[in-house]
Amino acid sequence: MFSFEQLRGFVAVAEELHFGRAAERLSMTQPPLSRQIQKLEREVGVRLLERDRRHVALTTAGTAFLVEARRLLALADSAPDLARRISAGSSGTLRIGFTAASSYGVLGRLLNELEDVLPDIDVELFEMVTREQVAALLTGEVDLGLARPPFDTDLFGSRVQHRERMLVAVPADHPLAAADRPVTGDDLAGVPLIMHSPTRARYFYDLVVSLVPIAHQNVVHTVSQILTMVWLVAAGRGVAFVPESATGLGVAGVAYRELAGLPDDPVELHLLWPRHTGNPALLRALEVWAPAPGAGA
Repeated sequence: MFSFEQLRGFVAVAEELHFGRAAERLSMTQPPLSRQIQKLEREVGVRLLERDRRHVALTTAGTAFLVEARRLLALADSAPDLARRISAGSSGTLRIGFTAASSYGVLGRLLNELEDVLPDIDVELFEMVTREQVAALLTGEVDLGLARPPFDTDLFGSRVQHRERMLVAVPADHPLAAADRPVTGDDLAGVPLIMHSPTRARYFYDLVVSLVPIAHQNVVHTVSQILTMVWLVAAGRGVAFVPESATGLGVAGVAYRELAGLPDDPVELHLLWPRHTGNPALLRALEVWAPAPGAGA
């Protein structure tokens, strides 16, 4: 197998088209440079240079090989710096799981902030409900989540990234859409409900039933995704409890109304990560998004 020294010797001769000048450029004498080129040609199995006492020229194969030789040398020269940047967390890959609702503004903001400070980190995105994110974090399939609480604090670190109101989404032609006051539990008596799945959307399910009196006999659909709920509302299938960020979906035929008696901004979205991580890019990203404690905080 040829060596990087042989490649550097070949590139110098190919660029200078003169063994003497190439040897001087490499701070070596001409005979060992000539031997390097001969060994390289034996390894490659073709003649790369045509030469005589007065003339040096690239063969067709040599011209093609020069392109690849330069690429290999560039990779070899950049590899140590790349390894140092990955070790320092300024380069590398960050795999992020996110809920669909978190993409309505929060995810884009976080990615923009990261790119401004750490542009060499590659980000891979995976849409998952919170339960799926927790499993993926434990197996190492993702490094970071944008998920809903609660979490096992022995296994995960977390930080609140966003808080918002809970609203009721109603069909635009429903009487509640024209209400000039917050919607009450009494207003919803007998109204068909599109409810969060108690298994796949457990956070929203628990939050809603803790805040709003729900008549479960009125539930006509249970779904896991906010977008699906809003589309069902637009189709006139019922009303749904959604985070305020759902108003950014722009689905026609839906009106959003306040709910009476709710605490301020009860809906939370957290950054979530395993307490024990070997990815330096994650630690640097956490410094960008939530300065202060380290990844174990």
